Amino acid sequence: MDRIENTEFSGERPLYETHDLYLENVRIGMGESALKETSNITAVKCLFEGKYPLWECKHFVLKDCLLGVGARSGLWYSSDCEITDTQIDAPKTFRRMKGIKLRNVWIPAGSETLWDCSDIDMQDCIIERADYIFMHCENIKIRNLKLSGNYGFQYAKNVEIHDSVLNSKDSFWESENVTIYDSTINGEYLGWYSKNLRLVRCHITETQPLCYCDNLVLEDCTFGPDADLAFEYCSLNATVKGHMVSIKNPTTGSITVDSVGEVIIDQNQKAPADCKITVLNK
Repeated sequence: MDRIENTEFSGERPLYETHDLYLENVRIGMGESALKETSNITAVKCLFEGKYPLWECKHFVLKDCLLGVGARSGLWYSSDCEITDTQIDAPKTFRRMKGIKLRNVWIPAGSETLWDCSDIDMQDCIIERADYIFMHCENIKIRNLKLSGNYGFQYAKNVEIHDSVLNSKDSFWESENVTIYDSTINGEYLGWYSKNLRLVRCHITETQPLCYCDNLVLEDCTFGPDADLAFEYCSLNATVKGHMVSIKNPTTGSITVDSVGEVIIDQNQKAPADCKITVLNK
């Protein structure tokens, strides 16, 4: 493997179509497509400042790097990447990629990041200002993610999340086959129109969560005092710990809850209208 250390590159495609390359303490300055159509690249303690630095790259490793704001749309159409101990300031990172492993990565401006990607493995990451993150992604495994940004995980499929805090309005809309364990989910209109959403020991806050869901499962979850009007037009099986403010027009299945302020079944209920609601502490 060739090594390049302690130098700078700039301009258009300075390392285009290179392979089996190790970079350390290298600055990729202003320009475009520095490492386009490359393979087997390892970058350690490198700074990326120019646009589109790693497009159509097969197998690359970034360790202790910084992707500056100028490195926008930085990782598109690539595959098999591993990124650790890295800060990504650039917007719109990760598009149409397969095979993404992130460890201890901070993305302070994650808007429109991770679109149309698959096979994502993420642990100990922080992503902020992340509107529309994970749109149309699939095959995702996440542990200890701190996420802030609305509309997360829309249309996502085959997702498993553990021990995370997700602050995201309108999250998991039209998602499919999602399971979340031991996490806090803050944001109104959670999970609308989802299919096969399963929440295990999760805490849920804000208004009108989990409506229009198909085959929703809750196991020993809790709800905040602002999480009202839950479960409208859902097919579900749910066990809820503690108190719920209100349940509205669930369609079918069963709900067991310690206590509830109000159960609303009105003229807008939809067939089969046979959801069994058991309140343990009346």
